[in-house]
Amino acid sequence: MSQSAPAFFLADSLGLDFLNSVATPIDTPVDWLEDGEGFLGWLEQARLVPSDVLAAMRARAMPDEVDLVAAKARNLREWFRGFVREHKGRPLQQADLAALEPLNQWLERDEGFDRIVADEQGSSPQFILQRSRRWSTPEALLLPVVDAMARLVCEEDFSHVKACEGPACTLLFADHTRGHVRRWCSMAQCGNRAKQAAHRQRTKVGQTHLH
Repeated sequence: MSQSAPAFFLADSLGLDFLNSVATPIDTPVDWLEDGEGFLGWLEQARLVPSDVLAAMRARAMPDEVDLVAAKARNLREWFRGFVREHKGRPLQQADLAALEPLNQWLERDEGFDRIVADEQGSSPQFILQRSRRWSTPEALLLPVVDAMARLVCEEDFSHVKACEGPACTLLFADHTRGHVRRWCSMAQCGNRAKQAAHRQRTKVGQTHLH
C-alpha cells in the first residue's frame, strides 16, 4: 500500500533524498517505495519525472511491472546507502571509483537526449538545450534517480555528507551551512527533540541539586 504522507525532502541533495525515502518519522518505519504506486508518487513529489509521463505509465503499464521497478529502486537505494554511509565524512578518492561500477552500469542504460527549446524565462527570444529522455519501459523511471545519485557523487563534497544526530533517526543530508555546523535532518524534527531532551536533563540536574 503506497504512503499518503508526504515524503521527506530535507537533504539538500536529491540523491540523499532518495535514500531518505525510507525513514522512521515517529516510531514506525515508513517506506515510500514499498510498491509501484508509492514509487510513482515519490517521483512525482521529487519532480524527477513529468506528471504526464507518470500518468501515461500508470495507464499503459501493468501494476506488477511497476511493482517490479519499485523493488529494483529499493535494491538500488540500499546498495547506494551502503556506499554513502561508508564514505561520508571524507572526500571521495579515485580508488572509490570501482565501488561505483553498478551506478555506471545503470547510467549506460539511459536513453537521454538534448532538445533545443525556447527559454521562456528570457526577456528576449532565445533557445536553450533541455535534457529529455525516452520513457520506453517502466524501468526507465529509475534513470532520473540514478542521475541524481551520480550528481551527488560528482558534485557534492562527501566531507559534508552527514547522518542526522537524532538517536533513532536514519536520515542523511548534505551540510551546506556556513561552517558546516548542521547536526539535524531538520530543527523542527530532531533538533527540537534534542532541545527538549537537553532541557529535561538540565531540569532534572537542577532538581537533584536542590535536594
